[in-house]
Amino acid sequence: MNKIKFENLKKLEYSINEAYKTLRTNLSFCGDNVKTILLTSCTPNEGKSVVSLRLAQALADDGKKVILIDADLRKSVFVGRYGVTAEEQIKGLSHYLTGQAELDDVICETDIENLYTIFAGPTTPNPTELLGNHYFGKMIAVLRQKYDYIILDTPPLGSVIDTAIITKICDGAILVIESNVISYRFAQDVKKQLDMADCQILGAILNKVDTHNKGKYKGYYKSYGYRSYNRYYGYGKYGVYGEYGKPESEA
Repeated sequence: MNKIKFENLKKLEYSINEAYKTLRTNLSFCGDNVKTILLTSCTPNEGKSVVSLRLAQALADDGKKVILIDADLRKSVFVGRYGVTAEEQIKGLSHYLTGQAELDDVICETDIENLYTIFAGPTTPNPTELLGNHYFGKMIAVLRQKYDYIILDTPPLGSVIDTAIITKICDGAILVIESNVISYRFAQDVKKQLDMADCQILGAILNKVDTHNKGKYKGYYKSYGYRSYNRYYGYGKYGVYGEYGKPESEA
């Protein structure tokens, strides 16, 4: 198994780290049958990939065996942003879905204990078709037997349809929403797409919150009308995504 290291992964501030622990705890109350969880957003640059990695890390820190899958075959950011180094050449999800590699060849062991990952691999001209083929469902079925949690970082559902295809093999979805940027109507439209795909919505994360003005978001939290157990989690301001392949500051 290829071993990789996140060279640019910084230590989280205390308050942000505690927020991820709270999210982890609340996910545990969703039931032990909720193992495969996708994260999506309305648009690019809302912080979805950052949240996916940090959630996976929080679960791994709790002793869970976790695999993080970068299922964004259109714009993968993990390798460049976090300065990933590897013992061998990295093969990714697109290699597996096109039959160029076996599943064991694309799973990487990270330098975070209990955390494994599958990177997206080279960009492909037909990501929707690849994510909908039988290889993807077969992969998830195998991984469910080996890992406590499967975290899927998927493309923004408000921009492309890829995520709706993936929902059929997931146990639930989390919607990442950038604070003070995404409108109520837009978020509701994306929620409806998840509903139409018959995907259980585990909750939403309000990201890039200005913690100095918490009061102004009070009504915003309440306006979505999700079921009572679907909680919103606010995280510190991460900053806007940089250009593809460049590291990004998280706080």
